[in-house]
Amino acid sequence: MYTITFANHKGGVGKTTSNLNVGQTLARMGKKVLLIDCDAQCNLTMSFAPDGEAHVGQVLQGEKTLAEVMRVVEPNLWLVNATPHLHYLEKLIATQLGYEMLLREALEPLADQFDFCLLDTPPSLSALTYAALVASQSVFIPSQPEYYGFEGLTTLLDACARVRKHFNPNLKVGGVFFTKYSPTYRRKLHHDIVRLMKEDGVLSQLVMQTTIRENVALAEAQIQKESIHSWAPDSNGATDYENLTAEILTRL
Repeated sequence: MYTITFANHKGGVGKTTSNLNVGQTLARMGKKVLLIDCDAQCNLTMSFAPDGEAHVGQVLQGEKTLAEVMRVVEPNLWLVNATPHLHYLEKLIATQLGYEMLLREALEPLADQFDFCLLDTPPSLSALTYAALVASQSVFIPSQPEYYGFEGLTTLLDACARVRKHFNPNLKVGGVFFTKYSPTYRRKLHHDIVRLMKEDGVLSQLVMQTTIRENVALAEAQIQKESIHSWAPDSNGATDYENLTAEILTRL
C-alpha cells in the first residue's frame, strides 16, 4: 500500500477536493483505495452519504482498528470518517508520547489490502498533520498562486524536512500543483507568482505540469454526493483530475 498525504496549512486551496477526486480516479482505474478523513471539518466525510458513528478518532484513541471503522463508499473505494470531536481529540493526542506514529501503526495491518491510502489533513500544521506525514511515503501540496500561499509553502516544506529527519526518512514531497488556476487565465499576479515559484531553486523541481481549473461541477458533484466522473464526465474538473492522477503516479 502506498500512502499519500494531501497537505497545506492554508485553507481553501482544494485539499479535500483533490483528495476525493484523485481517490475516485484511482478507484475507477481498478485500484483499491482507502480514504481517511483527518480533518475535524469533515468535508471529505460529507462528500458521501452518512453511515453510522464510527470515525478515525476511535482509532487514534485505541478503541477500534481501522478495519472496524472503514466503510465501502464506492466500488474499490473505502472511507474512514472524521468527527467534529477531532478538534478536542487532537489536543489530547498531542500530549501523548509517540503520537506521531499513531496513523502509521494503525495502517500497518492493512498494508496488503489496499493499493493506495490517501490522507486528508487539517488546514494547519497540527498533530494530525504530522501524524499523516509520518505515515506517508509522499505528500502532495495543492496551492493557489497567491503571495501568502507562496510564502506558506516554505513552512510546510520545513515541516516535511523535520519529519524526514526524526520520524520518516522515506517521506518525499511529490509535488506542488495549482488549483483554481490555468495558464490561460487573465490574472497577471497569479502568473507572476507561478513564475517566481518556477524560478525558485527548490520549488522549481516540485511544481507540477497539471493545474486544476475553476469548475463549478466539482462542487456540484460533492453536494450531490457523486463522483465528478458520474456527475459531469466531460467537465474540465473530470479532465483535470484524471491528468493530475496520471502525473501523481509518475512521481511516486
